[in-house]
Amino acid sequence: MYDCIIVGAGPAGATAAYHLSKAGHQVLLLDAAKLPRYKPCGGGVSPQVAQWFDFDFSPVISVKVRKVRYTFNLADPIEAELPAEKALWMVRRDEFDYFIVQQAQKQGATLWDGTKAQGIENHGDHWQVNTTQGPVDGRFLIAADGARGVIAKWLGFTRQYKLAAALEAEPRLEVPEEPVIHFDLGLLQQGYLWNFPKADGYSIGGGVFRSGTQRKQDLRTPVADYATAFDVDASTVQHFGHPIFIWDGPQVLHTHRAVLAGEAACVVDPFTAEGIRPSIFSGMKAAEAIAQALQGSDTALTAYTHTMNKEWGEEMRWARRLARLVYQAPALAYKAGIKRPSSTLTMAQIFCGEVSYGEVAHRAIRRLSAGMLS
Repeated sequence: MYDCIIVGAGPAGATAAYHLSKAGHQVLLLDAAKLPRYKPCGGGVSPQVAQWFDFDFSPVISVKVRKVRYTFNLADPIEAELPAEKALWMVRRDEFDYFIVQQAQKQGATLWDGTKAQGIENHGDHWQVNTTQGPVDGRFLIAADGARGVIAKWLGFTRQYKLAAALEAEPRLEVPEEPVIHFDLGLLQQGYLWNFPKADGYSIGGGVFRSGTQRKQDLRTPVADYATAFDVDASTVQHFGHPIFIWDGPQVLHTHRAVLAGEAACVVDPFTAEGIRPSIFSGMKAAEAIAQALQGSDTALTAYTHTMNKEWGEEMRWARRLARLVYQAPALAYKAGIKRPSSTLTMAQIFCGEVSYGEVAHRAIRRLSAGMLS
């Protein structure tokens, strides 16, 4: 009998496993894939996550990037530089996710990778998870099996999200000595293109982040066009498409002795499509809630839902409004917002948890509204 079974060893599940194990609880971490496993992702991580752990992430940070370059329809470039302490981490997800898993194992967590969950059974005071290794019991359950995961459905959740889509290619090649993050607004409707550098290559991709438009657009052509700007022939590189479950309002994230975390909880930022930091945040908060429940609290899981809706959901409400403004009027947003010298630092401050979307959105709405009126 484990204190908690966590299904999914991505950032949310691995984080929850680490914090629960460190608190002395018996944790089983399940993942259908054999770890480390490849995960298509831009791999941009906020340095804020370092505050939530007591170990050093340096071994799995491919590069730290301070320079950011923007274009609009591949033209009208502008560059900005971040302070050293706000340099963004670039990681490869197979290395990054597995590193957190390994830290959880050092704290005593048990890992069953290459093990698929095949069903769950509610036994009142515990959950039984039926797996390809056989049944296993846990007093509590965390569903952290991602956007395509099935545990939330088995638990009876109806999630509040918008479905978005992304397509990525990751060519391995020599990159400039000083890495630069690239963004393009305009080539894609209701989204943007990116190039995130790694020590040994790029993560080039594009995403459509406003619901209802992703099925109407061909992502391969703009991603290929964008790749050409970096002398990359996209036809020679494997592409990876994946869905993104974007936060779309308050939702219930707990049920009897179980909670949702990570992309299973639809925590992705509707403006930037950032998913790693919110997944880690939800994993940390889920671990706190389960630990309190194991100590006898009857309200801990309800409090988890409240915490996520308040501390993350309120931010995402403003992020959604900002996304609506920017993606509906990208040319104006580029001219009135992105080209402003302070914009990159402001986004970095949001990314690092130092400034709220609400503060930024109020200023942006006033500025863009004035531009539309004029």
